[in-house]
Amino acid sequence: MTSSRGRSAAPFTSRRTRWIFAALAIAAALSLAGCAKKTLRRSELRAVTAEVVSAAQADTGHKSEITIRPEIQSSVTGAGRLAADDIYISPENASQVAALKQSLAEIARRHKLVVAQTATGGVERLDFSYRGNRTHSILIVTPLAARSHRPAGSAPANPELAIILDDLGHDRSAADSLLALPFPLTISVLPHLPMSAEVAEEAFRRGDEVMLHLPMEPESEDTGSEGAKPEAIELRAGMNAGQVEATVEGMLDTVPHAAGVNNHEGSRATADPALMDALMPALRARGLFFIDSRTTAATVAHDAAERAGVRAASRKVFLDDTPERAAILAQLELAARDAQRDGSAIAIGHPHPATIAALAEGVPGLEARGIRLVFASDLAH
Repeated sequence: MTSSRGRSAAPFTSRRTRWIFAALAIAAALSLAGCAKKTLRRSELRAVTAEVVSAAQADTGHKSEITIRPEIQSSVTGAGRLAADDIYISPENASQVAALKQSLAEIARRHKLVVAQTATGGVERLDFSYRGNRTHSILIVTPLAARSHRPAGSAPANPELAIILDDLGHDRSAADSLLALPFPLTISVLPHLPMSAEVAEEAFRRGDEVMLHLPMEPESEDTGSEGAKPEAIELRAGMNAGQVEATVEGMLDTVPHAAGVNNHEGSRATADPALMDALMPALRARGLFFIDSRTTAATVAHDAAERAGVRAASRKVFLDDTPERAAILAQLELAARDAQRDGSAIAIGHPHPATIAALAEGVPGLEARGIRLVFASDLAH
């Protein structure tokens, strides 16, 4: 009797065990399938990119500028993986934006992508994501027609003022505020920062001029608790020409569309004749102009640029050593008087809220007085 019950229980236990293992196997397979598809495969991601580009061309009559910048994510093995595509689109005019956004929303729907939209400073941004992982950032940047160079070779009919805003690359909100200002600005971007390439790309597409804000070694007494801090990557006294060339090349890789260079700090570097003589051929070979920020009266940078055949100019006014609206407006007026007296002037400021507010208030009045805002390159000779 007992043995009979034992014999009948064994098949039941075996069947139940098989069902449990089968269920576990199915669950594991589903889990693995989910893990394998946490984000789009490279081929799928690039297929979406191709559709975005095609839609942008169709909706703008093939008259938009389009740039694709892949985001590569390093893995533990050291190999790079395509994490997302950043796509910059400059339509010919703002009337094309609505149709383009509708096409992009349809692409996202077909591929089951979630869309997040933001709009700041004349830039419409659509982020596509799959299962919480961003796959595309599409930035629609409408150019401002008012921002233009003086025609090459033409003589200035009015006093000219170039305003350089540097130290960009840290803060996205500051960049958005600057790019929304409706007059020509020269945007100087620090290299190797999280926002360096994005700010440079958007400034260029909005019609502003882009420069590399080139970190250079300050004097040691300038690096105290209240002074400048040495940058991790900067031009330093004692570098040879090869080191300077490689350093500049690496910085330019992170600041697209840079047409020129001005120094960030550099009270020691710009006073070093050997270092400046090594720098200028690297700029000349790339067709870049140089603006001496004049962080020290001992600078030899402008003279070195002239000897090397590099177009150059020097800053006359710092706008916001005192970052308060009234003080900045006073410095802007000083720059305007310099331009009226000498025919041109260069002023340098920073993306402080007070500076942006003062420029928005003060520049229209200068233009009404006949002072023409130009880019830094227009004043480099």
